[in-house]
Amino acid sequence: MRIIFFGSGAFGVPTLEHLAMKHDLLAVISQPDRRAGRGSKRAPTPVSAWAQENKPEVPLYRPESINDPEWIDRVRAHEADAWVVIAYGQKLSPALLADRFAINLHASLLPRWRGAAPINAAILAGDLETGNSVITLADRMDAGLVLGRSCRPIDPDLTAGELHDLLSADGPALVETVLTRHADHTLEPVEQDESLVTIAPKLGRADAWVDFNESASAIRSRIHGLTPWPGVSVKIGPTETRVLRVKPEPGVDESEGMGDTPGTVIDPGAGLVQCGEGTMIRLIEVQPAGKRPMPWSAFINGRPVEPGAIITPTRTRP
Repeated sequence: MRIIFFGSGAFGVPTLEHLAMKHDLLAVISQPDRRAGRGSKRAPTPVSAWAQENKPEVPLYRPESINDPEWIDRVRAHEADAWVVIAYGQKLSPALLADRFAINLHASLLPRWRGAAPINAAILAGDLETGNSVITLADRMDAGLVLGRSCRPIDPDLTAGELHDLLSADGPALVETVLTRHADHTLEPVEQDESLVTIAPKLGRADAWVDFNESASAIRSRIHGLTPWPGVSVKIGPTETRVLRVKPEPGVDESEGMGDTPGTVIDPGAGLVQCGEGTMIRLIEVQPAGKRPMPWSAFINGRPVEPGAIITPTRTRP
C-alpha cells in the first residue's frame, strides 16, 4: 500500500519502520525541529531523526501548521491509499482529511484514557490491563470509530517508560492488521461507548507529587506512573533524589512501623519506608540530582541514612 505517515514522538517509530519495510512510504510528516537540551540547540523529533537516517529519499515535511492551505494541497497531492497518524502533535482539519482513509494509533483501550498521557494514566489508576487502539480520526479528541485493538496486562513493576516501549512495539502488528482489513474490505468499525470515557490529561511538573500517607500500592502506582516524566523527587536528608522504582512489602511485620509518621525510614539498609494504612514500601531504584540512576544499596554507600529519617516530597499533593 502507498502510505503517508504523520508522527513526532518515539512511540510511532517502530510502526514507521515497519511501514517503510512493508509498504510504499510516500512521505513522512512531523513537527518542526524544536530547541531542547543543554544549550537549547534545535533537535529533530524522533520520527524526523529516524526518517533522515533511514529513508533520506522519502520526502520529510515539517510544517508549523499542517492545516495551512499550501500544506493541505501538498499533502493531498500524494496518491496514498492510507494515512497513518501516531503521536503527531497537530490536529488534522476536515479540509485536509476529506475523502482520505486516515487512522490513528492510540496507546489505550478506548474509550478508556482519551488524551495526552494514556500510558501514565493507566498506571496511576492501578489498571490491570491496557493496550493499543486504532481509530478513525474524529473532530473530538480520540473519539473515532475503533478499527482494531491489542491488549496486554500491566505488570505492577513496570514504569510508564517501560510500558510505553512495550506498547510501541505492539503497534506495527495492529496497524498492519487494520491496513490489511481495509484493503480486503473486511473492517468492522465499532463506535465508542461514551458512558465509559475517561480522560488522561497532559502531565506537568505540578503533577510530580507523592503522598506517603497513601497505601504502599497506591504510592507504587504513583511513582511508576510518573517515571520517567515528570518523575517524583524527594529529599532524603540533604540530598534531592528522584525515586524511580519501588515495591510494596506486604510481608513485612507492620508492627515494626506502626505509629511512625508516613515517610519515615524504618530500615535504611533494606530501603523500607513507612506508608499510610500501616503499609511499607521498599525503595528499589533512585537517581540523585545530577547523577545516574542507581540501586538503593548503591545510594546509601557514602550517604548514611539513619533509622527514623523522614523522606520529604519536594512537591506536595494539591
